[in-house]
Amino acid sequence: MTSVSKHPGWLEIAIDINPIAHEAVGSFLVDLGCEGVAFEDNGGHGLKAYLPVSCNWEDIYHRIKLFLLDIKEIFPEADSSEFSINKIENEDWGISWHKFFRPDQVTEKLLILPAWEPVPSRSDSHIIRIDPGTAFGTGQHASTRLCLEAMEMIRLPGRWSLLDVGTGSGILAIYGVKLGADRVAALDIDPEAIRWGRKNIELNVMTRKIELSEKSLDQWDEKFTLVTANLILSTILELCPHFLKVLAPRAWLILSGILREQLVQVKEAFSGSCLKEEFELFQEEWACLVLKNE
Repeated sequence: MTSVSKHPGWLEIAIDINPIAHEAVGSFLVDLGCEGVAFEDNGGHGLKAYLPVSCNWEDIYHRIKLFLLDIKEIFPEADSSEFSINKIENEDWGISWHKFFRPDQVTEKLLILPAWEPVPSRSDSHIIRIDPGTAFGTGQHASTRLCLEAMEMIRLPGRWSLLDVGTGSGILAIYGVKLGADRVAALDIDPEAIRWGRKNIELNVMTRKIELSEKSLDQWDEKFTLVTANLILSTILELCPHFLKVLAPRAWLILSGILREQLVQVKEAFSGSCLKEEFELFQEEWACLVLKNE
């Protein structure tokens, strides 16, 4: 009889840090070898990730400690951060992930459904199925929810197109198709995000409806009716001139991933452009700015 070796268990890494640094911390944890990163759903600022116990515990501890010290130089708001590493009982990560990601009625019109959940036989909402993987954008984070809400609120012409910049899980691009876009392009320069975005696009049977691209925004010349960008402040400011280049006349630009106190910087960046502020949305400490090309 062949013996089956028992899995040694997992190291649970819990980090509490200002949400502005969540994406950077999540990317670091994935690079560290974690098989997934989850936001805690208790309204706090925590992230959790898991590594096999066989990893060098002391090395992992010091690498995280050094990273959190370095990140304060990039995100001064993250000057106070705490983390812990604990061994937990052996359980399959795929099953563990289910604890963090459940069916979510984001708006009256939209239900986000984990890939492992059955599709309701009847529903008045659009349904997007998501396999979160290691990418951000499951619909749980406030910045993603604000983007989805803003997409529902703006008035678009009979035929319209969408460019989703930094698509991540692909959720905004998928919702664009659900809302009636004739042309949808989703771009991300992170190969891991592209991999998971493709998986979710396939999961929602939209491979032929969404163009997934690793081209950077400055390589795009095509004009779009709507551009969405759920990114961090520094990236939004860097991409300002390139957003203007891809907006069609009277097109809309949805910007999220920014904190309330960062809105002033974003508005100043576009103050000399042809874009006019239409409205703002807020959830917790996060903000979403919607602009229109005049």
